[in-house]
Amino acid sequence: MPSSPATTLQLAQIVLTLHVAVIAFNIFGLVVVPLGAWRGWAWVRIRWWRVLHLAALSLVALQALLGDDCFLTVWESDLLLSAGRQGYAEPFIQTWVDRMIYWNLPMAFFTTLYVLVWLYVLLLWVWVPPARKASRPR
Repeated sequence: MPSSPATTLQLAQIVLTLHVAVIAFNIFGLVVVPLGAWRGWAWVRIRWWRVLHLAALSLVALQALLGDDCFLTVWESDLLLSAGRQGYAEPFIQTWVDRMIYWNLPMAFFTTLYVLVWLYVLLLWVWVPPARKASRPR
């Protein structure tokens, strides 16, 4: 069922919002895990949260190693093309966010960066291991 260009553009904006949320989650974890370990915050050792963080960054690194674009980028681009858009001229927030997260650098740069970040997350598992078992309230 074909949708209107306005609806398709809104879907592209939702995908962009999701993409930014995933990026923020990944960066947040990279910073807060070592900080939380240093500050004694027990929640940075919650296993499901750490597994989700490792899985998200593993997917990013794997896609980069395979030479694939992020599937969220592909979805957003396809939706924008379906809406008849060529770029990110509107709305303003979408244009601004796109310029922050899409850099015009060779893919080898990103592949190296993503793999190094993934290795850092693996090291965080050693330096700040997640809790083995959730503690039960007493």
